[in-house]
Amino acid sequence: MTPPTSKYARLASDAQIKRTVEALAANGMIAIVVETGADARKKVAELLPAGAEAFISSSVTLDQLGITEDVDKSGRYDSVRVKLSKLDYQTQQREMVKLGASPEYVLGSVQALTESGVAMIASATGSQLGPYGAGASKVIWVVGSQKIVSNNEEGLKRINEYVLPLEDERAFKIYKAHSVVGKLLVVNREITPGRITVIIVKENIGF
Repeated sequence: MTPPTSKYARLASDAQIKRTVEALAANGMIAIVVETGADARKKVAELLPAGAEAFISSSVTLDQLGITEDVDKSGRYDSVRVKLSKLDYQTQQREMVKLGASPEYVLGSVQALTESGVAMIASATGSQLGPYGAGASKVIWVVGSQKIVSNNEEGLKRINEYVLPLEDERAFKIYKAHSVVGKLLVVNREITPGRITVIIVKENIGF
């Protein structure tokens, strides 16, 4: 399915990025700006201590950058996904839910980031929203600057008009099932200093 609009794929200007970074800082989140996806990958490696328990949430952005593979296959980290793969869903479902809900580090992306420093994350199941909101000790989001929007209203439009059609197409190819915006997390402010780090990339990565 072709998204009905492509304006949400345009990279943010330096002025927009500057406003967003300042607003994120005012809202208790650390914001780092990098030029390329390769720079973002290096920055994640700097932020994530060797041996740390790390959970990669489902993310096209992290898949494209190789960060998913770095965490789950390099052997440098205690990967939650690797641990989950060894459990049986039929008999250990509750244990799997608990393991994914409160990792030391959770990594992923967001679907919209406003110039007022608000992060918006849409999910079909909501599995990543718990650790993003409170469960994880540390949160790292890697965000292409095309996801920066002016306000929450534009963020919702971006999610429903642009992201959902693309995610629906991706999900159907992989799972033979359509996607929905089942749940939505809006992070207005983080009260724990240093808990959330947002890496803004000046490239169009993910959707």
